[in-house]
Amino acid sequence: MRILFLGDVVGRAGRVAVKEFLPGLREEYCPDVVLANGENIAGGLGMTCETLDELFSCGVDLVTGGNHVWRHREIFSRLETDRRVVRPANYPEGSPGRGYVVHTLKDGRRIAVFNALGTMFMDALACPFRAAFSWLDACAGEDEGAVVRLVDFHAESTGEKKAFSWALDGRVSAVLGTHTHVQTADAQILPRGTAYMSDLGMCGVEQSSLGMDADVAVARFLTRMPHAFKPARGPVSLNGAYLDIDDVTGLAREIRAVRSHCPAAVRSPAGNE
Repeated sequence: MRILFLGDVVGRAGRVAVKEFLPGLREEYCPDVVLANGENIAGGLGMTCETLDELFSCGVDLVTGGNHVWRHREIFSRLETDRRVVRPANYPEGSPGRGYVVHTLKDGRRIAVFNALGTMFMDALACPFRAAFSWLDACAGEDEGAVVRLVDFHAESTGEKKAFSWALDGRVSAVLGTHTHVQTADAQILPRGTAYMSDLGMCGVEQSSLGMDADVAVARFLTRMPHAFKPARGPVSLNGAYLDIDDVTGLAREIRAVRSHCPAAVRSPAGNE
C-alpha cells in the first residue's frame, strides 16, 4: 500500500498548499490513500466543518487530530459521525469522536489509523503507550484484515516520540510524529519493520513561527504578554512523508520525506483563515 501522510496543515495557507501541491504528488507517488494532520486547519488552531470539508475536497482521505482538536465546538458532532476523522485516543472516556478508524480502500484493502497525544510538555493525559497497547490488543475483531496500521503520535518531545516508536516496532506499519511543525531528517525503518519519522513537518508558510505570524511570536517572547496569534502570509510549501507498506505483513518497505517547495506565486491569500 502506497501512502502519503501530510504534516500539520496550518490555516488557509496550509489548505492552499495542499490544494496546490497534492495533485502533483498524486502523479509522482500514486498513493492509495492520503492522510493529513488537520488540528490546525482553521485559522491555525482547531478545525471546523467547513475547513475539514475543504481538506477532503483537495483529495485528503483521512484526517488526524491533536491538542487543539476541541477548539471549535461545532466539530464535536462531526467527530462522532465522520469516520474519516480521528482524534487522540488517550483523551478521557466520553470525549467526542474516536481514537482510531479503519478505512476501506476502493479495492477492498483496509488501513487502521491510530492517533495519540504525547504527555511531555503537553496536557496531562492518560499514557499514550498503554493506550496504543490496549488498541492493538483489543481491536483485532474490528480491524481484521487491516494489516496496515498507521500511528500519528502528536507530541512535543522527540525523546517521547522515539521511545513510542520502539515500543510499537513490529506491531504497526509506521509511527509518524506531528505537532512540532518542523520536518525532521530521520526517516527510517526500525529493526522489526516499523517506519518512523520524528515529525512530518508542516503545510503552510515556512517563513513564519510554526505557521503563525513571526512578529507576533517575537512580541510574545519579548513582552510576555498574550498577543493573539495570527496565521502568517507568504509563499506556501508542503511537508510530509511517503510510505510503501507490504500488504501481507503490514511492515514498511520504504519511507521517505516529502517536501514541495513553494514558487513565489503560490501564496497564502488574504481573507478568512
